[in-house]
This record gives sequence, structure tokens and C-alpha cells, in this order.
Amino acid sequence: MTSMQAAVLYSGLFVLFFMFLKVNVGRVRVGEKVMFGDGQNERLQRMQRVHGNAVEDVPVTLIGLLGLGFLSAPVLLIHILGIALLISRILHAAGLGSTSGASKGRMFGTLGTALVMLVTGAACVWFAVF
Repeated sequence: MTSMQAAVLYSGLFVLFFMFLKVNVGRVRVGEKVMFGDGQNERLQRMQRVHGNAVEDVPVTLIGLLGLGFLSAPVLLIHILGIALLISRILHAAGLGSTSGASKGRMFGTLGTALVMLVTGAACVWFAVF
């Protein structure tokens, strides 16, 4: 597998993950009978934030992974970052999806995502310059 193939693999996995989150919002929306906005429904608000938080953090990180693939960074690095990001986002979704308060899933998901973003950004700079 090339670096670019590895990066595109995670792009594809995250497209599927986003579809899962989107369908989940729709499922809750129908179940709670809220067809527009959030209806001040706490469960629907949580599902929308799970999806929204992923939309805020994942695309920029995927751009970084694709950049690393384009720069022929080590395949193992791309896999480590991609897997860590996916696990972090699943933890975050499970944590926030189950409660609006603090949870270990949400905490570890947020920290993991931030760490992957930091390492991805630093790696992009490193491989672009050196």
C-alpha cells in the first residue's frame, strides 16, 4: 500500500463514519418527532453535536493525512494517525451520544483528536520542509 492509498483509505472510512452519524441524527429526529431545528430536545441536540464536532475536526485532519500521502510520508505513520483519529472520534461519539455531561469517552476522544491533529500538522510541516 502506498502512502496515498493509506490516506485515501481513511478518507473513505470517515465518509462512511459521517454517513453513520448523519443517519443517527435522522433516526433520533424521527423518533423524537422533531422535523426542524432541535426542538429544544436534549437527545437530538447531543446527536447533532456528535455530528457537528466530527465535521469541525475531521476534515482538516484528513487534509493533513492526504498531504502526508502526497508527500510520500511513511505508510505506518499515516495508518497510526488515521486509526488513532477514527478511534478517538468513535470514543467521542459514544461518550457524548450517551450523556450531555462529562464522560471518559468524550474526554479521551477529544484529547485523542487534538493529539492526532497536532501530530498531523507537525508531520505535514516536517515532510514539506525536510
